[in-house]
Amino acid sequence: MRPDQHTRTMLPIPDRAAPGTITYDARDPDTKFPPIEPLLPPDGAPNVVVVLLDDVGFGASSTFGGPCNTPTAERLAGGGLRFNRFHTTALCAPTRQALLTGRNHHSVGMGSITETATSAPGNSSLRPNTKAPLALTLRLNGYSTAQFGKCHEVPVWQSSPMGPFDAWPTGGGGFETFYGFIGGENNQWDPALYDGTTPVEPPATAEEGYHLTEDLVDHASAWVRQQKALMPDKPFFVYLAPGATHAPHHVPAEWIEKYQGAFDDGWDVQRERTFARQKELGVVPVDAELTVRHDEIPAWDDMPDELKPVLARQMEVYAAFMEHTDHHVGRFVDTLENLGVLDDTLVFYILGDNGASAEGTVNGAFNEMANFNGMAALETPEFMRSKVDDFGSPDSYNHYAVGWAWAMNSPLQWTKQVASHWGGTRNGTVVHWPRRITGAGGLRSQFTHVVDVAPTVLEAAGIPEPTMVNGVLQAPVEGTSMLYAFDDAESPERHDLQYFEMFGNRGVYHRGWSAVTKHRTPWDMVGGDLVAFDDDTWELYDGTTDFSQARDLAVEQPEMLAKLQRLWLIEATRYGVLPLDDRTADRLVPEVAGRPTLIHGDSQLFFPGMGRLSENSVVNVKNKSFSVTAEVEVGADGADGVLIAQGGRFGGWSVHTTGGRLTFTYNVLGIHQFDVVADEPVPAGKQQLRAEFAYDGGGLAKGGDVTLYHDGSPVGSGRVEATQPLVFSADETTDVGRESGTCVSRAYSARTSRFTGRISWVQLDVGRDDHDHFISPEERLRIAMAQQ
Repeated sequence: MRPDQHTRTMLPIPDRAAPGTITYDARDPDTKFPPIEPLLPPDGAPNVVVVLLDDVGFGASSTFGGPCNTPTAERLAGGGLRFNRFHTTALCAPTRQALLTGRNHHSVGMGSITETATSAPGNSSLRPNTKAPLALTLRLNGYSTAQFGKCHEVPVWQSSPMGPFDAWPTGGGGFETFYGFIGGENNQWDPALYDGTTPVEPPATAEEGYHLTEDLVDHASAWVRQQKALMPDKPFFVYLAPGATHAPHHVPAEWIEKYQGAFDDGWDVQRERTFARQKELGVVPVDAELTVRHDEIPAWDDMPDELKPVLARQMEVYAAFMEHTDHHVGRFVDTLENLGVLDDTLVFYILGDNGASAEGTVNGAFNEMANFNGMAALETPEFMRSKVDDFGSPDSYNHYAVGWAWAMNSPLQWTKQVASHWGGTRNGTVVHWPRRITGAGGLRSQFTHVVDVAPTVLEAAGIPEPTMVNGVLQAPVEGTSMLYAFDDAESPERHDLQYFEMFGNRGVYHRGWSAVTKHRTPWDMVGGDLVAFDDDTWELYDGTTDFSQARDLAVEQPEMLAKLQRLWLIEATRYGVLPLDDRTADRLVPEVAGRPTLIHGDSQLFFPGMGRLSENSVVNVKNKSFSVTAEVEVGADGADGVLIAQGGRFGGWSVHTTGGRLTFTYNVLGIHQFDVVADEPVPAGKQQLRAEFAYDGGGLAKGGDVTLYHDGSPVGSGRVEATQPLVFSADETTDVGRESGTCVSRAYSARTSRFTGRISWVQLDVGRDDHDHFISPEERLRIAMAQQ
């Protein structure tokens, strides 16, 4: 007999011994036992699919009036419902943790992204065990569970191959299967992939036609086919979270050409076109207003004429990326339909985990890491024009300009990261469930939030919210089920109070009204003057008559503004928002942010075969002197390949041998590559090779002198004129004896980077300029023991 509702509140569901007569002999006619039945959810529980796209604004998809063709989303909307007041948190990792737990993002420690976590509980990136994820609840109630794509919920000090894996999808996340990547973004042509917790390489190269979105859908489709073939009576939960359309905007060239010339009129005109189309579709009210452009966002006409072809190309690439992504989501929907399970599947297709991204700077970026390092000025208009045909290709790591992000959020104000205004938090969402939804093709305008997805799924499945999971008493879910809105477009909204906050941008919604204050501008990541929080200017909007927050009523109704400001403070206190923290780049440094680091001290020892080490798994070498020493054995024919490399084609450093000569390469953002090559080849035999980088000092991103050694004897020297001060890459890693992903030096590819000699060990020392040029076995052992 299946467990009843009461027992499902305690997970795992306790096993109960079957009552009955105990016989001595199994042949005795009175020997009877109930049949063993697999654990299943309550009768009628649907399959569940959540598709979450990345960095898609409310006005980007054609489904909600935008210029990017999304026929799959339109198809699902035609058989389901559009929600035009669905909200996220304004940033990716917070939205994802809120989605997966049904709790507000600060409640589960994700006040911002994992890379900027602090020791404050609301910003720690640690999910409390009192707030179990939805996937775990479903799995412990008999669902098959699988995640494909982006996971940005792992604390950075837990992202190494050694874990711990509590925050990984197949660790404590509740998913039985995971295939995807860990972190905020990834190279679509050459991603750093995991199968469960095991690093794996892409099955093909870009030249062979590989693209990450297609690969993810291939795996998702194969998994669901196998699940239905082997467990036809068991429902599944699939979370499909492609890296698209987060930068880098990577897409095959033939998709880009479909949009050639479509955006030559610029973002101001495009925004007006989108707004007109939104009214035609009815996804915004007829009385909605198009909000004005803020002074921080330049007009298209004010952009340099010589840069406009590059800017138009950026948007062509993005639109192609969006359509390409929707196409492959459609392939997965086709799989469900071909299996005959689509009508019995509750599908959430959420078009963005926040508003469109303005992190690409005013001019856009060929390598978005330039802005994250405060070095956007390196990408001059002349440089950008020289790269216009490469945008979207494997040679790029591109992002579009701020103006396009603003246009993709039409008709709303602001962009991703600006949690105060709907441009940062409102995302078009489609829900498809033919077995339950009547009035297909309808529109729902009740206020909803990403925390509402989990309780909606539980109510749809007939599964109660658990009170205890794995022996831990659970805190209540903080979202509100949306199921009531499936049945009635006129039903009063039930989620009528919601706070918002991100990097000091904050707001509150209450029964139609919203009070908001923008504190900082997203693309000003390094430097910039910020006013005190108490000096921020608050705005007030009546959402019952003002869909887009176009008419500020703060002066006319100060009492209402004061009431909502108090509500924001109450909710901020309730959910762990305080203390407010408006730092961004500063929080990339663990010592400043106050979060743990995996590696302590100024030395790190590596061994052959170590790899896929995230930047937070390696001692920090930025803005300081460092040295690399490797003990190797070289044959009579010499040796080529990588000893150690950090980063990749778009920024990083490596020590390698090319043409048999020891070489130090420093790659600044893929724009400048500095190579220092030894004067003589590496001799045969066992020896220590060493590269020393002496940082100039005097600030960030300075250069330095490089000296190369064979067994302590200098064999070459040279100069690195500049370095990266904050981050090498969001997706590339550190590898020993080879390189995964793209390569720092143009002399290698991942397939040719393996060192052809033998490596005993590699040691990285930071800030130890006076260190002996030869490391004794005793010293090496001491360092290794210190790291234990």
